[in-house]
Amino acid sequence: MKDGQNHQSFMKESLMKAASYFDVQITGKMVFGWNDRSIGSKVKNQKGICYWLRVVSEMMCWAQGDFWEGNLAANKIKGITKPRVIQIYEWEDGGIQLRAELMSFVEGRVCAFTPELRTKLDLSPRWLSELRASLDRLSFYPTERIHTKQEKVTRRFLVFYGDKIDSNITKWTTAHGDLHWANLMAPQLSILDWEGWGKAPLGYDAATLYCFSLLIPEVAEQVYQTFADILDTHEGVLAQLYVITRLLHRIDLGDFMDLAGPLHRHADDLLARLKRC
Repeated sequence: MKDGQNHQSFMKESLMKAASYFDVQITGKMVFGWNDRSIGSKVKNQKGICYWLRVVSEMMCWAQGDFWEGNLAANKIKGITKPRVIQIYEWEDGGIQLRAELMSFVEGRVCAFTPELRTKLDLSPRWLSELRASLDRLSFYPTERIHTKQEKVTRRFLVFYGDKIDSNITKWTTAHGDLHWANLMAPQLSILDWEGWGKAPLGYDAATLYCFSLLIPEVAEQVYQTFADILDTHEGVLAQLYVITRLLHRIDLGDFMDLAGPLHRHADDLLARLKRC
């Protein structure tokens, strides 16, 4: 993979190549994804119809399987407001596989430009209710896709919590897998980025969004209350503890460092709750 500014230039050129292939004009700001792995922009065709064009890059050995095809596979999920993949274009460049996805354009704004929430959001009861309904609907969607496995949960729990708790997950449901504030839109709810959806512990999405909200306690409380009937269960507590291990791993890589304290304090509270049960 190319480094720094060279990689960003490479991704911009790749986006323009994809736009030419689909015969669309780039009309919006180019937006980079995590670690500049992807790039996207609003585009328009000759008839003036708007789309979202996304290009993702990966080493060829990783450019396959569930994660690589997640957005397209999510087209089959009904009853949830999200972009729909319309066309795909793939090519190889210097040992890097690129995948362009021309997607339906969703009006609105992302709730945040980072996964973690840093400013207060005015979330309406209707928005929260629609989010809950969408995740409930998703949880029952049948799939063979796997977001995470028991073996990974067990390993993470041993690394972060030792032998304090039983990590066995007894309830698995279909989850988005990366439900953070940069993947949610308002004022009309839409859920973005379906690369990694699949089976995960019950409560995984709710736990992820809650943990990414901890820097803004008022919003964190709204999220928790929306999913309290799940998060307050034994399985919901395990889901939160697992999400915490995932985010602490990201912090070790240099992301959202100021979440470390709140996450550790929340983990201590959850472990104390399990001990009392």
